[in-house]
Amino acid sequence: MTDVPPPAAQLDLTRLRVLAAVARTGSVTAAARELHYAQPSVSHHLSRLEAEAGIPLLERAGRGVRLTEAGRMLAERAEEIIARVAAAQRELDALAGLRAGRVRLAAFPSALATVVPAAVQGLRAAHPGLGVTLVEAEPPEAVAALRSGEVDVAVVFEHPDVRHARSVDDLSPFRVTPVLADSVHLVTAPDGAPTGADEGPGAGAPSTDDDAAGTALLRRHAEATWIAGCERCRADLVARCATAGYAPRISFETDDYVAVQALVAAGAGVSLLPGLALRAHRHPDVATHPVPGARRDVLALTVGEPSPPARALVEQLVATVG
Repeated sequence: MTDVPPPAAQLDLTRLRVLAAVARTGSVTAAARELHYAQPSVSHHLSRLEAEAGIPLLERAGRGVRLTEAGRMLAERAEEIIARVAAAQRELDALAGLRAGRVRLAAFPSALATVVPAAVQGLRAAHPGLGVTLVEAEPPEAVAALRSGEVDVAVVFEHPDVRHARSVDDLSPFRVTPVLADSVHLVTAPDGAPTGADEGPGAGAPSTDDDAAGTALLRRHAEATWIAGCERCRADLVARCATAGYAPRISFETDDYVAVQALVAAGAGVSLLPGLALRAHRHPDVATHPVPGARRDVLALTVGEPSPPARALVEQLVATVG
């Protein structure tokens, strides 16, 4: 019969962590302090690890110890093993999160009515076990919820070309992912379209010609009665009209884009609405005219390194409009 060698002893991961700590800190006492172990416990783990390895790993050096050549080699490998195990655990946690986790999102109404449902649909198709919680919130409230940990993702908008109409003053605490550039439209009664108004481009990087054309379009409505939207949209309207040389006469204010269009259709005034609001609802008795050079940026915000579910949702938001 052929002699079968006995199976090699398996190295215990906890004891490898102890050896790595001794190598890193330089002593048993310091390793015990770092690991929050009692010193006798560290000595016991080292003794057991030597027995498993079958070769001395430490030797006396005065009143302390130092690693042997084998001990140094094993300590280096221990660091690699520990790092790989930690990486594997993170990957498993990520898979578990995508299979049975939950992601919470806050977004403004027109985003909730357009891009968000498509993103949620794509997310559920890719990760059927992932739950989604949706909260309607204007940008300041969405950012506050993100800061407090009530949500994982906040979808907000900014008017980058009108600085004092910005919805969020400081984005530096957040990881910012652009979702889309949303066009801005003048909404009038069907007979209120100025000549050539429908020729203007939609969203995109504005040029000097675009800015001039947009200003000219708004100047034609200097005598109109205006219907303003939410606080940030109202600031955008006032700033754009100021560029055109006048202060708009605002008679109605509502953040309900359905009501805005109904009021316009009834002859109560004109308004500015973003493209997403018109995608969500289009009244049959209004005319819309893209304002050249005007846009708002729709952004997805997260704090720090997003969780796998949050990252997956942001990716779906971008893919939905890509």
